[in-house]
Amino acid sequence: MRLFTIPNLLTLGNLLCGCFGIFFVFEGDLKMASYLTGLALLLDFGDGFLARLLNSASPIGKELDSLADMVTFGALPAFVVFSLARNATGEFPEYLPYLAFVIAVFSALRLAKFNIDTRQSESFIGLPTPANGMIVAAFPFILDNSNLSFLANPWVLIAYAFVISFLLIAEIPLFALKFKNFTWQDNRIKYIFLILSLIILVLLMIPAIPLIIILYFLLSLLIHLKVIS
Repeated sequence: MRLFTIPNLLTLGNLLCGCFGIFFVFEGDLKMASYLTGLALLLDFGDGFLARLLNSASPIGKELDSLADMVTFGALPAFVVFSLARNATGEFPEYLPYLAFVIAVFSALRLAKFNIDTRQSESFIGLPTPANGMIVAAFPFILDNSNLSFLANPWVLIAYAFVISFLLIAEIPLFALKFKNFTWQDNRIKYIFLILSLIILVLLMIPAIPLIIILYFLLSLLIHLKVIS
């Protein structure tokens, strides 16, 4: 059994990004934690891509990927939301910020469900944990905008934690960015999503990430309703 294949090394890099990201949350540098989440996302995409390209996919790679995602896209976002809620100003119950860790709990459930759900080999059922990780990674940058300061309210942050936790395990079909080939005909929706996401990202930069996830949901819904294919 080969442990240190190229895809597995990328997966371990994802895990290290999550560990360092949690460290920077403790240090109060949430933006650095966000940058590490972005790097982890690239590694997470790259390990699956290379595993298929090199024909080196393995059961241990799948399990390792979920373990790394649990840290980077499960625990780390929970710590970020906890930190934002705990450091917010105003009156709120002392216990409230701790409810942010519901994100970690439901991320674990989502990843365990994914590993045994044969329906999710070509698509997703429920929001993938990296999507939530990237939304939370955008929070420190979004909060720089005074017009969106209401998002710093602990009640809003915890409401987000519970809504996203539900979406992680919801029976909602979503397309996956997995490419068996690179033809336009077979990957039209994926290319449209990537092109629109790039345009939004260029125009709005990091705060655009929640809009990109909403776009992802809308396209998946249109596919599910057979409006587009």
